[in-house]
Amino acid sequence: MRKLTYFVACSIDGFIGDPGGDATSMMAFVDEEMIEFLTSEYPETVSAQGREVLGFGEVKNRRFDTVIQGRASYQIALDAGLTSPYGHMAELVASRTLREPPDPNVELVSGDVVGRIRELKAQDSELGIWLCGGSRLAGELIGEVDELVIKTYPQVYGSGMPMFGADFAVTDFALENVRTFDNGVLVRTYSRKR
Repeated sequence: MRKLTYFVACSIDGFIGDPGGDATSMMAFVDEEMIEFLTSEYPETVSAQGREVLGFGEVKNRRFDTVIQGRASYQIALDAGLTSPYGHMAELVASRTLREPPDPNVELVSGDVVGRIRELKAQDSELGIWLCGGSRLAGELIGEVDELVIKTYPQVYGSGMPMFGADFAVTDFALENVRTFDNGVLVRTYSRKR
């Protein structure tokens, strides 16, 4: 069974973006040490364009071969002129507004996103599925999330877009690992308690 991993950046107080979803302030903490971490541990989470710029476009995926994101997260790529930001993986976009995929590599999921994730998890693959973003999408998929990898940036937002846009429900995870960076960033890995 493949894992669904929510690999996400957030503020100290658990927001993945400001009230409008903007998280560009976190980019100030993506320094050489963080880039080394991403390229060695999670290279597939860097966009195809970013991989080329950083000189590791040909590096194999280590953990994921599929990515799913919400419509608002995908819009950031579209606004930058990227119709397939993660072309080195199978890409899914959960959207009720897009009618046609803007790229042949992108599969639109407009209906039962939980059912689609369950189908993907049942596929035979050594690599998992990356839940890239979308507060509402993460809220819909919380029951399917097997692992959390949370990059916590040393900022407080006060309000904004929560990690999980969902109704209140306690879900337990076990802390597996914590990595600290010189600039104050923490990367915490949790596994789902089932």
